[in-house]
Amino acid sequence: MGFLDKIGFSKLKDGLAKTRDNLIQKVTNIIFSKTKIDDELFDEIEESLILADVGVSTTSKIIIDIKSRIRKEKIESPEMLLPIIKEEVASIFLDIPDGEKIYELPEEYKPYVILIVGVNGVGKTTTVGKLAYNFKNKGYNVIIGAADTFRAAANEQLEVWADRAGVKIIQQKQGADPSAVAFDTLQSAKAQKADVVIIDTAGRLHTKVNLMEELKKIKRVMQKVIDYAPNEVLLVLDATTGQNAIQQAKIFGEATGITGLILTKLDGTAKGGVILAIANDLKLPVKFVGVGEKIDDLQPFDKNSFVEALFNKSQD
Repeated sequence: MGFLDKIGFSKLKDGLAKTRDNLIQKVTNIIFSKTKIDDELFDEIEESLILADVGVSTTSKIIIDIKSRIRKEKIESPEMLLPIIKEEVASIFLDIPDGEKIYELPEEYKPYVILIVGVNGVGKTTTVGKLAYNFKNKGYNVIIGAADTFRAAANEQLEVWADRAGVKIIQQKQGADPSAVAFDTLQSAKAQKADVVIIDTAGRLHTKVNLMEELKKIKRVMQKVIDYAPNEVLLVLDATTGQNAIQQAKIFGEATGITGLILTKLDGTAKGGVILAIANDLKLPVKFVGVGEKIDDLQPFDKNSFVEALFNKSQD
C-alpha cells in the first residue's frame, strides 16, 4: 500500500472520494459494461480521463501504453484492463523518496531552506504552517519567514499557523521588502542553529515590481546569508483549478527553478486527475498533498498509497 498508517490512508482515501468517483469509477463502469476490447472502449476511456482533468497528452500516453501492453500480453477481456490502468497511473509519478523519507534531511545542509511559492488563493500560507508542523513533529527546530508582506493580514494569518505549529516566525510590517524578511529569517536561523527554514512568499505584488523578479531577488538575497539557499523551491498548486495549475507551474518554473510540488484541496475537488497531468507534463515530483483543513492534513506524497487510495473504493 505504501508508508501511510491506517488513519493517514483513510484520510487520503476520503479526500480522493470525489476524484475517485469522477475518474476511476467512470472508467471502471465503462470497462465492465463491455464484452470486448475495441476502439469504442478506448474512445470512452479516453473521454473519461480528459473530462477528469488528466489532460490530453497524459491521457494519450496512458492509452498508448495500455494498447502496447494488451498486444504484448495478449489480453482479450476488458475486465483485465483495470489493474493495467492502475499500474500505468502509478508509472507516471517520478520516483522520489517515499513517505517518511522525505523528512530525512541531509546533515550538510543546516538549516535546510525551503522557499514556498504560488499564486494567491492556493492555500500557500496554511501550507507553510502545516509543513512547519510536520517538520516540528519529526523533531526539527523550525523557523518560518513571513515574506508575503504585500497581502493584508498575511502576517497575522501566518502567525496563527506558526503558533499552532509551535514554531518561531520572523516577520516585518506590511509593505516591507520581502527580501529583507528572508535575509532576517536566515540570519536568525543561523544564530539559533535551526534545522529547517520555511519562507512564505507573495502570490502577487501591489507594486509595479514583477512577481517573478521579486522571487529571483529573494533567492539572491538569501544566498548572501547561506550560499546554498534555497535547498528546495516548492510550488503550491490548488487541485480545484484543474488545468490552470499546469500553466501556473510553467510560469513559476521558468522563473524560480521549482524542485517539487505541493497539491492542496484534493479533498474538495473532482478534478484530482490533474495531479497525473502535472506529474507527466512537468516532470516534477509531487512532494506533499493536502486532503483536509486540519493542521495534520498535509501528507507526504507516496505514489503507492495515492494510487491505492485512488482505486480503492472499499470501506475498510
